[in-house]
Amino acid sequence: MTLFDLPSKEEQVKKLEAKTIEPDFWQDKNQAQKTIKQINTLKNTINGYQELVVLTNNFLDELKLLKEEYSEEMHELLEKDFKKVSKKVETFEMLILLNQDYDYNDALVEIHPGAGGTESQDWAEMLLRMYVRYSESKDYKVEILDYQAGDEAGIKSVTFIVHGPNAYGYLKAEQGVHRLVRISPFDASGRRHTSFSSVEVIPVFNEDSEVVVDEADLRIDTYRASGAGGQHVNKTDSAVRITHLPTGIVVCCQSQRSQMQNREKAMLTLKSKLYQKQLEEKERQLDSLRGEQKAIEWGSQIRSYVFCPYCLVKDHRSNYESADTESVMDGDIDQFIYAYLKTKVV
Repeated sequence: MTLFDLPSKEEQVKKLEAKTIEPDFWQDKNQAQKTIKQINTLKNTINGYQELVVLTNNFLDELKLLKEEYSEEMHELLEKDFKKVSKKVETFEMLILLNQDYDYNDALVEIHPGAGGTESQDWAEMLLRMYVRYSESKDYKVEILDYQAGDEAGIKSVTFIVHGPNAYGYLKAEQGVHRLVRISPFDASGRRHTSFSSVEVIPVFNEDSEVVVDEADLRIDTYRASGAGGQHVNKTDSAVRITHLPTGIVVCCQSQRSQMQNREKAMLTLKSKLYQKQLEEKERQLDSLRGEQKAIEWGSQIRSYVFCPYCLVKDHRSNYESADTESVMDGDIDQFIYAYLKTKVV
């Protein structure tokens, strides 16, 4: 038995794929989709392992040649390949770490600025840009559901879905309060400011998830969408806000062209939130699904981004840090996610 049991994983795939050709496979749609996702997850892990084996064997062959006959050119090539293998090991280990329920799901992300007005609202928009860049680097699709622009700059709030395999598994590491320290571009005196924004991440559950919503429990309001979005914006009451009266959960959507489409998206968001709430109450998995809820203020941050008097991004849960703040704000956050996931290994 090796650390990664490849034959066992391949056998699991065969057994699951055999189920998909059974006549009654799609009768239980929820279970069928879970099976498909499980197959995809296993295949991604197997492919990652096989690629790692090839890279490692090539590296060992090159190392053997270098020992037999040293050359500067071979030495430089080996250093490059070592970095490539190391990166692949990290990527594969991340796949192994993503083994919790719902890790494979899409991610519903909300960003809210803390106290501080324009400063915090601008910081919230910077975080949005960071997550969009991160998603693009993984070929994920970002779908903005609701965007509330700030009064002067930035955003008052934003809700979006990140579509892609393991989107929730990765982005759940971003749940919490993010702190920024910088010289404010909005302060004529050039003083240093500290801003906070909260990031909430929950898994997106299937439209057919086991959540029954009573229409009598809903208050549905329509309003004119704001911000960029095409000719329909500000011309029709297409945006939808749904309030679930028993829980007080409020969801909004203004990204679609019609009121009906926005209502469908808002209902999907509401069902995801209600489903998660059920799981939290039933299984007491609040920490693993949403992280610890804290006030958006000093002392509660999970990560600090310092742009002045020095450059440093530090995650306070894993103690991982990077001085390359520019790359981090451009979406290079895998190293922070990787470090966080390793802290969750029991």
